[in-house]
Amino acid sequence: MKTHTLAVIGLLLVGSFCFNALAGPARWGFDEPYKPLRTKLVIPQVARDQVICFAVYTTANDTLKMTATFYPLQEGEPREAWLEVQRDGKWQKVATTEIVERGWTAHFRVNNWDTTRDQKYRVRHAGGATYGGLVRKDPVDKNEIVVVGFTGNSNGDRSLKPDIIANVKAQDPDLLFFSGDQSYDHKSHYKAWILFGRQFGELTRNRPTVTIPDDHDVGQGNLWGEGGKKSTGWGATDGGYVMPADYVKEVERSQTWHLPDPYDPTPIAQGIGVYYTSLNIGGIDFAIIEDRKFKTGPMGLVPQQGPRPDHIRNPDYDPASVDVPEAKLLGDRQLKFLDAWGRDWDGVTMKAALSQTIFCGGAHLHGKLNGRLHADMDSNGWPQSGRARAVKALRKCFGFHLAGDQHLATVIHHGVNDWEDAIVSFCVPSIWNYYGRWWMPEEDPLNHDPASPLQHTGRYYDGFKNKVTMHAYANPAEGNYRAAGYGLVRFNKTTRAITMECWPRFVDVAKPDAQQFPGWPITVNQFDNYGRKPHGYLPTIKVNKPNPIVQVVREATGQVVYTVRAKGDTLNLKVFMRGKYTVNFIDGDEVTALEGLQPTKKPGEKTVTVEL
Repeated sequence: MKTHTLAVIGLLLVGSFCFNALAGPARWGFDEPYKPLRTKLVIPQVARDQVICFAVYTTANDTLKMTATFYPLQEGEPREAWLEVQRDGKWQKVATTEIVERGWTAHFRVNNWDTTRDQKYRVRHAGGATYGGLVRKDPVDKNEIVVVGFTGNSNGDRSLKPDIIANVKAQDPDLLFFSGDQSYDHKSHYKAWILFGRQFGELTRNRPTVTIPDDHDVGQGNLWGEGGKKSTGWGATDGGYVMPADYVKEVERSQTWHLPDPYDPTPIAQGIGVYYTSLNIGGIDFAIIEDRKFKTGPMGLVPQQGPRPDHIRNPDYDPASVDVPEAKLLGDRQLKFLDAWGRDWDGVTMKAALSQTIFCGGAHLHGKLNGRLHADMDSNGWPQSGRARAVKALRKCFGFHLAGDQHLATVIHHGVNDWEDAIVSFCVPSIWNYYGRWWMPEEDPLNHDPASPLQHTGRYYDGFKNKVTMHAYANPAEGNYRAAGYGLVRFNKTTRAITMECWPRFVDVAKPDAQQFPGWPITVNQFDNYGRKPHGYLPTIKVNKPNPIVQVVREATGQVVYTVRAKGDTLNLKVFMRGKYTVNFIDGDEVTALEGLQPTKKPGEKTVTVEL
């Protein structure tokens, strides 16, 4: 395939930016049919029997959790709401709650929920309003589980999103994932959340939905949560939260209360809560993690090498100088959670992480032509040691990673000690991209794939010297609406294939000639998420039951090397060091162990048989 060479020479501003291809410069504004709506954020007046705006829900561990968001109630109007479910043709009340006035949310919890069948629901207000939808059954009978991912609902476009709604309905996903920045209105989250509901409620009312807040949602341009402290430094780079704790708690209550219960609900500083947890959809187990809640702020911790504490603009800087031991990324609590989650495979075929952003620096140009950053500490490429701990935790269960935030769609295979020895991540494009970023490395890749339609694919170091292999990226370019769109992931439980699709805005996916961004779709295998080269292979194990849960343990240290649901009934398990290993076969509370196994250089040199 031919290689396209693109050189961005434009300046992204509000309303227009420039793009230059080899044929020469071409300035463009929004001459396309779509005109983004940039009006003042207001809450529309609604009839009093229409005061329920939208709802979001999940089901997990036989429990339904749902949050309904209301338009502002007037003085004297009831503050009570209830949830009804249609059973045997009749509506039954299953939960009642008081409406929380700060954020105008009603929260419903129903235990002993039947996840084996679809159930119609309706939220009712004591004043007469009704809002209904469908709680879907757990799609365990489906071979392919589909997730649609969004990020960056910029206030540069307050329009409704009929193009996205029509496309996603046609693709009919099993899970919706909004990775953050659902709101860009730093002091008006409630108003922006109402707008979000008007834009996407037609999707969320009938599908389980994960919404997690990011920096703009909680009222700041960047976020290093640092365990909940109060930020007082420039741009919050000292770590912590800028807005009052009650504001942050309102945001998290609105966006995350409906998620499954957190792994460890202990609040952080200022009484701010946590929401990191897991959600199993049809046998695909998703870890929902908080990239930035425990992350350390860089201000005063590392030498400033640019105009601001988090932006490094020094081509000669030493990346090791900023990898200080005091700096944390996910924090000890979340790493403990990921370790436990990675070992639990009951009812699970594949694992994936959902989070705010990816574990590397995935862009070079920020906002404008001369906006090259040599490293960006708002990315999860920093701190490097924390980044390594995070991707190692995920690769121990062969976990795929879906995220957003970067304003730039990418598919990256991450490396720790070597290229491609860890997880694959998919960063989805922004719903509307007000601030462009470009993948535009100055150096040549180590192994560019000549078949790629994109010039800058292959092995690179990011600005923190992390190893990254770029498979695809969607830079802003003429005619692609600043590379706005959304992502879709298909998990095939039989083949263990993971297929990533990247859809531009205003493409009709129902048309046979609908085109994704160049470079997509991309398919990887579940087992690519631990692509580390093996030292050797344990004896081939023949099992009397297909697809068992296996856990490989290094006997010298007791360290769990990995846990995974194997594929098939003939297993060639790789290991990465010499020595003896135990393989545990886990079936509920029963564990069958093979001990004292030693690796050989090639698979199949020895064979053992196991009866489970």
